Amino acid sequence: MLAQRSRDTVPELALRRALHALGFRYRVNLPIPMMCRRRADVTFVKWRTAVFVQGCFWHACPQHLHAPVHNGAWWREKLEGNVRRDADTDAHLVRLGWVPLRLWEHEAVDAAVGKVVEALASWGHPRALRILGETVPANR
Repeated sequence: MLAQRSRDTVPELALRRALHALGFRYRVNLPIPMMCRRRADVTFVKWRTAVFVQGCFWHACPQHLHAPVHNGAWWREKLEGNVRRDADTDAHLVRLGWVPLRLWEHEAVDAAVGKVVEALASWGHPRALRILGETVPANR
């Protein structure tokens, strides 16, 4: 497990490149407020949006999970614990007024970028609103 990358994975880098190409600026690997051991892959602090790019195996993707047979009980508990931790992190962010956005590694980059843009537009992010073709509020 130590050999698994926790940041800068191929899907995460692809998402970051696409967002940057659209002109978005963000923080990478930022700790979750009041949860110092948990980090968001991409964070838009001003817009209170935390993006997590989840691996299908480690986060038990309902479409692609192939649970290991060897030592199955241990792996089942490990992966269920990861899912519980993700839900706890999301609940914590929602309580703080943030939008947690979970994307799967198998999602197409364009679809993932679209979800991020929609989440940012819900906060009134001017660039996201322009991309979606909506009018930018005058007070921002």
